[in-house]
Amino acid sequence: MNINDFDFDLPEELIAQTPLEKRSESRLLVLDPKDHGLQDKHFYDIIDELNAGDALVLNNTRVLPARLHGERAHTGGHIELLLLKDLGGNRWETLAKPARKMKVGEEVTFGDGRLKAVVLELLEHGGRIVEFKYEGIFLEILESLGEMPLPPYIHEQLEDQERYQTVYAKENGSAAAPTAGLHYTPELLEKIAAKGVKIVELTLHVGLGTFRPVSVDNVDEHHMHSEFYRLTEEAAAELRAVKAAGGKIVASGTTSIRTLETIGSKFDGDIQADSGWTDIFIKPGYDWKVVDAFNTNFHLPKSTLVMLVAAFAGRDFVLEAYQHAIDERYRFFSFGDAMFVRTRK
Repeated sequence: MNINDFDFDLPEELIAQTPLEKRSESRLLVLDPKDHGLQDKHFYDIIDELNAGDALVLNNTRVLPARLHGERAHTGGHIELLLLKDLGGNRWETLAKPARKMKVGEEVTFGDGRLKAVVLELLEHGGRIVEFKYEGIFLEILESLGEMPLPPYIHEQLEDQERYQTVYAKENGSAAAPTAGLHYTPELLEKIAAKGVKIVELTLHVGLGTFRPVSVDNVDEHHMHSEFYRLTEEAAAELRAVKAAGGKIVASGTTSIRTLETIGSKFDGDIQADSGWTDIFIKPGYDWKVVDAFNTNFHLPKSTLVMLVAAFAGRDFVLEAYQHAIDERYRFFSFGDAMFVRTRK
């Protein structure tokens, strides 16, 4: 497969820069892979796609205010660090800008010296492993000094930082939001639960790699970034029970999909409690193990996320749906509208 097989022309004005005032009033394009049908709805209509006995799987990761602005200790020059992965022992994998200034041994100070970082190792593409030095509680310091790491295609300031969090976010660790979940409200989730749908949570900490473009022409040569995931025994048992009773496993977002399919691939289609790092790359030809349907946002051209959706619903149909969304002026990407992809069975 060639990367250009997943390209489409997107007018820049359709890239949503701010979230809607009311989360669940975003638009929802419903895709039916069985008959290639498309329906224009609103996100609150997702309840009509869920039945009693189904499971709705949500990623409860919470985005860290992971963008830090500091000064080089010796020169006072500005340095930006984006926290990507907690390596333990106060060591983090980060993305530095400008990276050329960040040599091994370089020290950066943040917030009048309340937080310091020393470069331990150089990585490719501007990556740096740093060790932080501080007194107190790291997450509290980060909350006071850090900024929300909005995607590079969003150019406007976010007035309410919580709008880049899902309403059920609780497990700190992501460098980006699982944006498919941004449309849910507590009231909508209550209605879904009242219908008899099991709401099940898992955790996958989203890394910056979710925004990195595919840099090879041959899709099969692309290597995915790795992300940490966790599914508890209680959650796994609920999902097994739903499957056994004939209910659908409905995933919210590609992060939930990647977690469930990682576990399904590891345990021959069974759903077991598990945690670890996944670099699963779901593309056309993939043999689906767990997920029966899902909601997701509209993704970047030539991205691995478009490939994942195409692996489920078919490339031609997905590109047809994207063109429909463009023609109908849907809003795209993190703060944009959503799609629901029905089961293929």
